[in-house]
Amino acid sequence: MNEIGIINQLSSSAFERTLPHGLTSAQFSVLIHFTRLGDGKTPAQLASAFQVTRGTMTSTLKRLSEKGFVEIKPDDKDGRSKRVYMTESGRAARSDGITAATPHFGRIVEALSAQERKTVIPILEKLRIWLDDNR
Repeated sequence: MNEIGIINQLSSSAFERTLPHGLTSAQFSVLIHFTRLGDGKTPAQLASAFQVTRGTMTSTLKRLSEKGFVEIKPDDKDGRSKRVYMTESGRAARSDGITAATPHFGRIVEALSAQERKTVIPILEKLRIWLDDNR
């Protein structure tokens, strides 16, 4: 797990340096999440999905809102709750982030041979699934 932790830290730092619009990895991850799974989630649902505290997610969403990348609106069914929606600017920022990060990921892929990738990826997927199932 030590190696995975170090790899995570190094790759996250390098990745974040490539992101445009002053986005952090956490902010970009929320935009990616909305693209993959849809927006309209509550901050509590997002905090749970990302395994962070509600306060941490609230801070991330506040910064995304200040950049105009998300809108936080009252829930139509429960006035005490809020829902988060990605804006067109947020979609553009996500696209810009992918474009900026693509060369970074290309260099990472080149670090391993095709055979090494073929060997390591299924092992990492198995570990990720186990960790997800046992959180």
